[in-house]
Order: sequence, then structure tokens, then C-alpha cells
Amino acid sequence: IPVFILAGLLVHCVFLVSIFEIYFSSPLVHGMTPQQTPLPPPAQRLVLFVADGLRADSLYELNSNGAPQAPYLRSILENNGSWGISHTRVPTESRPGHVALIAGFYEDVSAVAKGWKENPVEFDSVFNESKYTWSWGSPDILPMFAKGATGDHVYTFCYTAESEDFGAQDAAELDTWVFDHVKSFFNSSRSNQTLFSALHEDKVVLFLHLLGIDTNGHAHRPNSREYKENIKKVDNGIKEIVLMIENFYGNDGKTAFILTSDHGMTDWGSHGAGHPSETLTPLIVWGAGVNYPQKVTSQFFEDNFLKEWKLEDFKRLDVNQADIAPLMASLIGIPFPLNSVGTLPLEYLNNSAHFKAESIFTNAIQILEQFKVKMGQKKETTLSFLFTPFKPLSDSEQINFLKKARLYIQQQRYDEAVSLCKTLINLALEGLSYYHTYDRLFLGLSIAMGFVGWTTYVILVIIKTHSNLTKTVRTNNKESTVLFYGFAFVGMIIAFFLLIQTCPWTYYIYCLLPVPVWYAVVRELAVIQDLVTNLLSLRIDQSIGFVLVCTLGIEILVFSFFYRSMLTVGLLVFAGWPVITQLWVQAKTTALIWTLLCVLLATFPLMPVVGREPNISLVIATGLLTLLISCFSLGSLYKSENKYRNKEDMKIYFYQVLSIALSTYIVSSTHDSLKNKQGLPVLNQIISWMTLVSSLVLPLLSPTFLFQRLFSILLSLMSTYLLLSTGYEALFPLVLSGLMFVWIHMEQEALQYYGLSLKQKLGVFNFAYAADITQFRQLHLDDVRRSFFFLFFIVTAFFGTGNIASINSFDPASVYCFLTVFSPFMMGGLLVLKVVVPFVLVSCAFEAIQVTTQLSSKSLFLIVLVISDIMALHFFFLVKDYGSWLDIGTSISHYVLVMSLTIFMMLMNGLAQLLTTKRLELPRRTKHHST
Repeated sequence: IPVFILAGLLVHCVFLVSIFEIYFSSPLVHGMTPQQTPLPPPAQRLVLFVADGLRADSLYELNSNGAPQAPYLRSILENNGSWGISHTRVPTESRPGHVALIAGFYEDVSAVAKGWKENPVEFDSVFNESKYTWSWGSPDILPMFAKGATGDHVYTFCYTAESEDFGAQDAAELDTWVFDHVKSFFNSSRSNQTLFSALHEDKVVLFLHLLGIDTNGHAHRPNSREYKENIKKVDNGIKEIVLMIENFYGNDGKTAFILTSDHGMTDWGSHGAGHPSETLTPLIVWGAGVNYPQKVTSQFFEDNFLKEWKLEDFKRLDVNQADIAPLMASLIGIPFPLNSVGTLPLEYLNNSAHFKAESIFTNAIQILEQFKVKMGQKKETTLSFLFTPFKPLSDSEQINFLKKARLYIQQQRYDEAVSLCKTLINLALEGLSYYHTYDRLFLGLSIAMGFVGWTTYVILVIIKTHSNLTKTVRTNNKESTVLFYGFAFVGMIIAFFLLIQTCPWTYYIYCLLPVPVWYAVVRELAVIQDLVTNLLSLRIDQSIGFVLVCTLGIEILVFSFFYRSMLTVGLLVFAGWPVITQLWVQAKTTALIWTLLCVLLATFPLMPVVGREPNISLVIATGLLTLLISCFSLGSLYKSENKYRNKEDMKIYFYQVLSIALSTYIVSSTHDSLKNKQGLPVLNQIISWMTLVSSLVLPLLSPTFLFQRLFSILLSLMSTYLLLSTGYEALFPLVLSGLMFVWIHMEQEALQYYGLSLKQKLGVFNFAYAADITQFRQLHLDDVRRSFFFLFFIVTAFFGTGNIASINSFDPASVYCFLTVFSPFMMGGLLVLKVVVPFVLVSCAFEAIQVTTQLSSKSLFLIVLVISDIMALHFFFLVKDYGSWLDIGTSISHYVLVMSLTIFMMLMNGLAQLLTTKRLELPRRTKHHST
């Protein structure tokens, strides 16, 4: 079996990595020639202000007194320039946002692996095309544009990384730093002739990256006083810088200004996903070459922002974030960045129709260049008879488009030229995506073949080794040799085919993986024939019914990833299970408690996602409830017959109950202290960490009797979970574990009901001796339901209190008992621990069920593997790389979750075995009794 497990891990890792190759490889191409508008530009220099983490509504809305949040920028918008909303894409993080603004393309998901710090791919940017760029701001952002630039014309001035502290007094200092340094830079240039003349060149860019708003948003949330004060400071700072620059150049009217943001922020102070509060950012453009405010009587947008912001009369011009790069290039007359996919927003330009037509024509040629390079690359690596080109932009069509557009411009039919160029841009972008996803179907089918083969093989292994459906059949040696050579031949043909087309090495893995897997399946032909004859002897309606129930169960699991309320539906069906199967007749009380707890647990997925509104009083109430339940349980244990307990064991339980009381107190005092801005008390922090460490050790000291050990595990995990809770989720593990205890009893009833074995006395059942059971029974159909229940509870443990799949659904407040200074790995680790607690509870209960129903854990695990692989296949085809970025992010994380779930469950299985069967013996004092 170790070979089998290794093969399984390998296969799953290939499946997991494959989606990044198939859906998310880098779309960039190199080798285009730069394109520049032939007419003189309106501006000599451009000042770009990026207020990191600034939401559109936070800037544009009026405060309670009806005064603007940023008075200077509001007056610019009403009197001097054009404005709109810039729509960003997911992932709404700082690096991809800046790449879209300055280089004009949306960074592909492959950058995630690099943590968005270094350039995963080389790219061209507005800064690179400029004559000189000076930039001030954060060390996370500026260096990446300097590093990719050719020559030495991009200069950066950064503060230290340590300055970005969430717990700092005021993060707005980061912005003040930038404004002060820009002022002193201009002052020093008066006495530095080389710098002075460089500043007076054309094609100059000044970039001010303002990180204070983002840092304050994380620390205090966007609706806080600190965030709003920071916006006022930035508004004031921009006013001073603009006046200073205008004076420096003697008001020559050759400077263009742009204010925008890289991403927004949710109300709970996070970003990364695709909520409108994260994807809508402000854009205000004014100065040389930019349109003045346009008054309109009515304008239609699907949102109601114009009314809220009292801006109905000023024309709102929305753009995509990548459109800002061509806008900057056009204003100062530099070539469009080579990889840019933005379309020039002409409505922002205050220039002749001829200039606009020439500019958009240049834009179209620049995107068409990328399309040609991409098409050339695909053509080279595909056999000519298999190559299907992108029809709407064949070579003749391209020439046609360009000739027509040129002709329109010569005849001064500028509007027609503009609309033609826009059509060409859209077609070129479609064609780029067509060639980028050219091999997708073929690779997807290979992976799917591998998936189906692997799942079939696991089913055959289960049937062959763990059930009595088939008789053992000897295989014919001659046949198996023929089979082997047949499959080897197929493998060689595939490899040869890939070799001719000079495919990357990963293609070989994806295309050759199904060969050995299907070879293993076909070798078990005898088992398949046996199985078929067995199945044909069954009643047809029974078989169809079984298949339908299985399919429905798996579909509910898949849907629950998208709609948490599906878990509620599933749990309500579970509540009716004893009634449907007539189990309740023989165990009325157990069945009633089971139904009640299922209904209670079913309410959790209907609640809002955790962390939006902290409610500490609920956490404290849960702590007290846990204390009450544990005291009651200990009391009944104490009164029980003497042979199950001794004084030392009771001490351990006593410590655990004490630890829960302590945790409840710590949560309440820490949150009070933070509320009064007194920081995290050191004593609380020490106790929290000690509780965390002790909770991993204490269960191992308790007796290994079934319920005593499970009870001890619950108490330990609860004390840690309380410290990590901020709201109703504290109740979740309590209800879940209650259901788990009843589930263990219900499975005993089911065993007896199906006549599989006699009912065991669970009270005296001991985990330590369970491993010695030699008489493991064979699998029964009911065991498929057992495995399904386990998987369903695992998914419930996952999504019961929130959507783990989205970056922005974590609330940093849940780790405040342990630490408050920003440290991504520590915080991440603690949040993962919080997710794992319900998991461990379910895994330990499942371990208990395997042991008490006399099954080898391997056989049930294999069934779980089959179910989760079928789910993974669903998600493989549901992965998206288009549409809203929230969809893309969620679809990847779903697939990764299900794939990691299988690997994770192997680990959980091991952990559960350790927690339930091992016991640490403390040195005991020996007592002498005189007889």
C-alpha cells in the first residue's frame, strides 16, 4: 500500500499543478516594435498620484455636513478636469494594481507564486518609455518599475519597510514623508544645474505613491476617523505639490496631473477579492491636454453613486484600470507600453479630432503587434494541418482594417476612423485570448482522462481488497504482456507527437499520465467482468436508486462550495435519516437528539460570514455554556462506577475546565483593553500562548476510553478556539462535537440494524486496544453512506462559519489575543489553526466510528478518496479565467481546496489516530496501603 499512497500523492500533485499551466500561464509576449503617435503631445510632464487603498466612494462622497471629504480635489473635478471611476481587476492587491496603471496589462495569476514582489515576467511600462521618471513612496512598489527599466532613467526614493506598522500612532506620516521629500527635491534642484535641466526636459514623469490611506484602512477600517483624516491630509498635500510644481515651471501650462488608486478596500479593512468596494477606484485627471468638466443634464449608470455624491451634473467617464497607461503615454507623447492592453479613453483628451484619431490608430497597431507575435508563436509549435487560425483577423483582414483606417484619417472622416480602430482593438484582444488558450481543451481532456482512470482504479482496489463482491481470478501471463506492450506503444506515439510540435516538458507529464493509470485499470479486467455479472443479478430499480442517491449527494457537496445554504439542505436531510431508514424505532432518544442537533447545526451556514460584526458577548456566553456542560459531564463521570476513573485523571479534566474559564476571561479583558486603546496586555498574551501549547498536550494525558478521550480533546480545542473567536462562530465547534458524539451512537444502531455485528458497550471501549482488532469485517453498502457523512461533515466544518476560499473573509481581529503587530505568517498560522479545530473534531469522531464499527481505516478512506476525486473533477471544469475576478479567484481556490482536502485528510487521519490512541504517562506517586 505505501506504493499506492505515493502514486496517489503524485497523481494528485500533478492534477493540482495542472490548472496553473492550463488556465494561468503568463499571457505576455516579447518582440514587438514600439508605436508612437506622430503628432506633438499637449504636455511635457505628468504627475501621477496613487493613493493606495483609496475607495471611490470614500473620496467622492460628502460627509454628514454636506462638505466634501477632499475639498481641493472636489474643486478640481468641478472646475478644472475630468473624472470617473476606474474599474480594477482581481486580485485587488497593490502590485497587480500598479502594473495595470503603469504598464497597462492585468498581471496574470502566476504572479501569486512570487508574492507580487519581484517581476515574474519582464514587462515594459510608461516609466520605462519616459525620458526621466522620479518616484517617491513604498519600498514594496517602486523598485519593481526601476528594475524592469532599460538604462538608468527611473529614480526611486523610498522609506524603510519597518515604517509600515498597523499598530503605529498614525500611518498618515508615510504620506507626509512623500510630500516633504518631493518639496525638498524641487528646492535642491535650483542649486543643481544637471537636475534642473533634466526636470525641464519633455517626457518627464513624477510618481507619488501614498501608502498611508491603505495602512490606516487595514488598521482602523475605511469608515474610521483615521482613514477619513488621512484622505484630508492627502488632499492638502496634493494641493501644495500642485501649486509648487506650477510655480516651479512658471505656470507654463505644460503639466498634466492624474490622481487614482490601485485598489479599494472592504468595510472590514481587507482587499484582494472582487467586491465593488475593492474594485471601484477614483480617477481625476486635470492639466495640459485634459478636458474641462462637461456639464450634462442626465446620464445613466446602473449604480446610484451620482445621486449620493451630488455629481449628477458632471459627466462621469468610467475606464478600466489598464486604460490609464495609454492615457498617460498619449498626454506626454511617449510610445504606448509594449504589453499594454488598455484602450485610450478619448473623452479625457482636450485635443483636435485629428490627434484623437491618430492616437487611437497607434493604440490599435500596438495591440495588433502583440496579436501577430502570439499567432507566430502558436504557428511555429503546431503542425500545419492541425493549426486553426483566428478567423476574424486573418492576414488579409488585418491589412484591410489598417488601409481603411488610414484612408478615413486622410479624408478627415475622424469619427469613422475612431470606431473602426476600436473594433480592431476588440478583435485583437479576442484573438490574443484565443491563441493564449489554444491548447486548453486538449490539455483539459488529458487531465480529465487521468482523473477518470485514477478514480476507476481506486474503486476497483476497494472492490477487490475490501469487499466480497468478486472471486479472486488468476490473470493470464501472456495477456498481460500483450497489454503492457500495447500501452507502451500508445505512450510512445503520444511522446513522438509532442516531440514534433516542440511542446514544453510539462505537456509530456499531462498527456502521458493517463497511460499507466489506464493500464492499471485494464489489468483488472477480470474484476470488472465479475463486478458486472454481480450487478446484473441485482434488481434494476435498486441499482438505479443507489446511483441516483450517490449523484445527488455529490452534487449537494459541490453546490455547497458556491452556496453555503446547500449545507443546510443536506443537514436537514440528515436530520430525517433515522426516520427514512426506520432506525428510530430501535433507538428513539438517540434519534431525537440526532435530529435536534442536525437542525441546530443547519442554522450556521445561513448566518453571515464570520468577522464582519464582532460580538464578544456571544464568545463569553459560549465559554460559560462550555463550562456548564463540562461540569455536568464531569459530575456524571465522577458518580459513575469506580473502575473507569482515578484521581489523577480527574485532575487533568479539572485543569482543562479551568483553562476554558481562563480563556473566557482573557477574551473579554483583551477586547476591553483594545477598545480603550491600551494595547494587548502582556499577561494576557503569555496566557494565550500557554493555553495554545498546553491544548496540544493535555488530551494525550487523559485516559484512552472512547468518550473520556474525545471529551478531553473537545475541552482542549475549545479553550484555544475561544481565544480565536470574535462572534457566533465560538458556538460552532460545541454544536458540531455534540453531533459527533451522537453520530458515534447512531452508527452503532445502524450496525445492529443491518445485522453487521453486535452492539458494543461504548462506555468501556478503549482506543488503546482498538488497533488489536483482527477481525475487520468486509465493506457493506452502508459504509458508502458512512464515508459520505464524514466528507459532508468535513465540508460543513470548512464552510460552516464562513467562506475560507476568499482572501478577504478573514478578520485580523480574531488573533488579537495572541498578537497585534502585523506579521502575515503568524496571523496566517493562527487563522489556519482556527479552521483546523472543527476538522480535528470531525476526524477524531470518524476515527472512533471506524474503530467501533470494526473497519480498517484504509477502506473507508479509499471511499472518501473516490468521492472527493469526483468532486475535484467537477471543479476542474468549473475553473474560470474570465468574468469578474471574484469568480476567478473563487473557482481556483475551490479546486485547490478539494485537491488539498484529499492530501489534508491523510494528515488529519494520522493526527486523529495520534490524539485518540497515544497516551503520555505521568510519573505517579506510589501509595503504600497497610492491609
